[in-house]
Amino acid sequence: MKTILCLQPNQFAFEERAYPSSIAGNSIIAIKRIGICGTDLHAYKGNQPFFSYPRVLGHELAAEFVEGHAPGFSKGDLLTVLPYKSCGTCFACMRGKTNCCASLSVLGVHEDGGMSEYLSIPNQLLISSGGLTLDQLALVEPLAIGAHAVSRAMIQEGDSVVVIGAGPIGFGLLHFLKLLDIKLMVVETNEFRLNFCKKEFPTVECIDASKNDVIDCLKDLTKGNMPSIVFDATGNLTAINESFQYLSHAGTYVLVGLQQGALSVLHPEFHKREATLMSSRNATHSDFHFVIQAIQEKKVQAENMITHRMHFNDVINEFPRLYTTGNALMKAMISL
Repeated sequence: MKTILCLQPNQFAFEERAYPSSIAGNSIIAIKRIGICGTDLHAYKGNQPFFSYPRVLGHELAAEFVEGHAPGFSKGDLLTVLPYKSCGTCFACMRGKTNCCASLSVLGVHEDGGMSEYLSIPNQLLISSGGLTLDQLALVEPLAIGAHAVSRAMIQEGDSVVVIGAGPIGFGLLHFLKLLDIKLMVVETNEFRLNFCKKEFPTVECIDASKNDVIDCLKDLTKGNMPSIVFDATGNLTAINESFQYLSHAGTYVLVGLQQGALSVLHPEFHKREATLMSSRNATHSDFHFVIQAIQEKKVQAENMITHRMHFNDVINEFPRLYTTGNALMKAMISL
């Protein structure tokens, strides 16, 4: 079977591998869609944390069941994959937080992922399609990241919420935040993403940080209180550090994006707010099912996020062009 291997930064290569062997507790799936996320883009460029080479990328997957003994699945069934392998015995797992298992292994990051024609997957990581299309199924994982973070924040009536960054993770947040009765704002510097956001989420207040004083704008929009919930969806250290000053007293700052450096917080400013700082990592089975139900009920329609498409056979040539799109990239999708 054909597999795409990231040998080292900026270098893909096709590799012919054997069809997966039958393993007790696993099933074999045929990959049909692979969503490209920031992790893949950073890994290809060599600046992704927790990453080593060579590696087969790809963890936003839509697939077809081929063979195995997974309960509820038959040959030809469509599905998506929870790409996080957890140990089941550490403190986090025992608390039901398998998404941040102490020995977590993520497909396409810590071990080989889905840029392959076929893949052997533990049965418990297979999630039925619920009637979703292949494109929708490949979007479930990034949307679940947003759904999980929104759940983590424990948003209440009267909260005002700002999302820093209107990229794919920011859009995942916005899709679920817009379902709540809250004041919702987004801060972005990329004109394409701001316009995309205004089109997809017309009720969200969009702030162009390249042209406006963000603090003044947030004060005006929150009647001087500042946002009670701040989500970082940039994974940019400068943006993260600057965003601490956007937080209200008694507010919560949620780190969804990931970067490699150390945070810098002025302790007295954070302390006097009695603020809460939390991270949000990956997603759980329940998040995936929540997203699938939201798509089924048409509460979330995310296919417009797909701005670029390529075929599996063209990835080696087409993938580098994603970095030269004039900042007009939201979500790229690979088809097999």
